[in-house]
Amino acid sequence: MRTAELVARVVLAAPGSGCGKTTAATGLISALRRAGHRVAPFKVGPDYIDPGYHSIAAGRPGRNLDPVLVGEERVAPLFAHGSGNADIAVVEGVMGLFDGRSGTPSFGSTAHVAKLLDAPVVLVVDARGQGRSLAALLHGFRGFDPEVRLAGVLLNNVGSPHHEQVLRDACDEVGLDVVGCLPRRQQLDVPSRHLGLVTAVEHGAAALDAVAAMGDLVAESVDLEAVVRLARSAPRRGTTPWESTVDNPVEGRPVVAVAGGRAFTFGYAEHLELLEAAGAEVVPFDPLRDEHLPERTAGLLLPGGFPEQHAAELSANTVLRKEVADLGRPVHAECGGLLYLARSLDGMPMCGVLDAEAEMTSRLVLGYRDAVAATDSPVAAPGERRTGHEFHRTRITPGSGEQPAWFWRDREGRPVREGFAVDGVHASYLHTHPAAAPESVRRFVERCAM
Repeated sequence: MRTAELVARVVLAAPGSGCGKTTAATGLISALRRAGHRVAPFKVGPDYIDPGYHSIAAGRPGRNLDPVLVGEERVAPLFAHGSGNADIAVVEGVMGLFDGRSGTPSFGSTAHVAKLLDAPVVLVVDARGQGRSLAALLHGFRGFDPEVRLAGVLLNNVGSPHHEQVLRDACDEVGLDVVGCLPRRQQLDVPSRHLGLVTAVEHGAAALDAVAAMGDLVAESVDLEAVVRLARSAPRRGTTPWESTVDNPVEGRPVVAVAGGRAFTFGYAEHLELLEAAGAEVVPFDPLRDEHLPERTAGLLLPGGFPEQHAAELSANTVLRKEVADLGRPVHAECGGLLYLARSLDGMPMCGVLDAEAEMTSRLVLGYRDAVAATDSPVAAPGERRTGHEFHRTRITPGSGEQPAWFWRDREGRPVREGFAVDGVHASYLHTHPAAAPESVRRFVERCAM
């Protein structure tokens, strides 16, 4: 197997959520690309929204690095795979620098990923209301884990030249270089909703404008050469890149229809790569616009997204809903796809594949799950284990069928039955990363070819 040296790389982290990581990372990716660099963008954790903005900025797919979902041994290989033909990589962190999976000492955190990649970290700090006390914050973050190399600071929401000087003096006190100062600019705000930012696909042309504005801001306010020097200071290191290969690909090129468009935007680039490697012909379609499934559809992939924001339009496409209901082929639906298969969503008719009703709620369901496949399905055999992630504010009633998709235990240790696995359909709230189990993708394609 071939080995590759990891490209120049830098991780953008923060003391906590809401400090401006996405603006800084997206703007940095855009500015570096304009400066002639081939930039590979990454996001720590299971987030699907930020990589959409990264993709626009970089002109190539944004990818995720999540040790919880794929195992820490796959992080560097996936990084090498996703940064092929790039000369620099920008990794946006998740939450605070040391915030990982609940109940673990930072497993899956930005710090964890930075250590797995031997990458320097730039801390994005919301400087609003900060003065010399910034020195104490930086001192604590730099000393908390000596294996994490905190190499610079990017100050956000800087109010004035005087404020900037006070902050720079504080950074000098602890010996950390400031790579840039972003002034307060309200026009960079990207609309948000119940699960975070509005996705780049939904935001359309406004997303392009927002990314361009972020790029302008970073180009004006950040020392790009200093960031590149930091990225190139990462130790030389080789690894075997992850490959989208599957043993014994299926013959016949069965067509797997993959829902996309504004309603179904959550997915991993590696999933489509593995489907093709397993022998499928991947054909996208948009349930908001297309009245028919692709020709020769042999299986259906319904990823997550925000169908609850587009329920009326989805419901109005009655021809497509009936085709989905009558498909009789393997179906793999995650989260948003699960809602689309229900009888109704917020009272509006959906496909009716599942004997269940879906609705919006005020309760956020969020967290990793260690799941066991409960029933034979197109993606798993009974007893197979997966780690997945839930992230939604909707509810489906009942929460599982007589044949559930998964078993797991909640935080109190109580058994949970979740999802539906019946008649060739696997539908669940659980998002999984196919790179952790490529055999599940081959299993799905094999069922499509039957």
